[in-house]
Amino acid sequence: MDIKIIAIDVDGTLLNEKNELAQPTIDAIKKARDKGIKIVICSGRPLTGIRPYLKPLGISGDDEYVIAFNGAVVETVSGKIIAKMDVSYEDFLEVEMMSREIGIHFQIETTDGIYVTNRNISPYSVFESQLVRLPINYRTPEEITREFDIAKLMYVDDNDKIVAANHDLPKSIKERLNVVQSTPVFLEFMNKKAGKGNALKNLTEKLGYTTKNVMAIGDQENDLSMLKYAGLGVGMGNGIDDVKEAAQFVTKDNAENGVAYAINKFVNDAD
Repeated sequence: MDIKIIAIDVDGTLLNEKNELAQPTIDAIKKARDKGIKIVICSGRPLTGIRPYLKPLGISGDDEYVIAFNGAVVETVSGKIIAKMDVSYEDFLEVEMMSREIGIHFQIETTDGIYVTNRNISPYSVFESQLVRLPINYRTPEEITREFDIAKLMYVDDNDKIVAANHDLPKSIKERLNVVQSTPVFLEFMNKKAGKGNALKNLTEKLGYTTKNVMAIGDQENDLSMLKYAGLGVGMGNGIDDVKEAAQFVTKDNAENGVAYAINKFVNDAD
């Protein structure tokens, strides 16, 4: 394969089991970059939560790109927005109302903050705020207005509640929105045109390449669309079963530097 772009998820993929960027991964990515290959970090995180890992990888400038908020935002690593797919205010109203009906914690994310609608803030929301480096704010539903640019809506709760909520969602919601369970405790709702796969496709075409030039690596449900789009979809050994089934190759898990293993196998040692 003539790989020109490697799209890499962050949590559970780029980062190891200690949530760290391991040296073998850094070395493999830098070697691939020396060959002229674009490394595109694709994450449910905003750019603020991706930036700490860009400098060790040597990625900077307006000709390098990230896919943030699970594909709702495509931007340069310096923050220049290339494409943005917000959630509508009407969809916010419906999904937020459902969260109250089923008793599950709810939040929205924008490029400048996390806004929770439950006065009793979920510890998962607090963790998310720290992880992605966005401030967390409490707002009543009435205080979230049409002026908010909503990148994604989120149900944030214990796994059993998330699984039940996902299972019981009305068909109309899943037809109208892109709904993915990104972690055991997060269920995310995005613009139907958003998603890592669509975002990666648009960026690939903007750069003058095709799916045959793309390798994508991920571990969770929100990575499925980009693995299916890529000419070479790589599932992590620690990934969910659906990811492994969709992938053309399953690499080692993140505790064993699975990203480095895949890049070395298909790019760095493929000559």
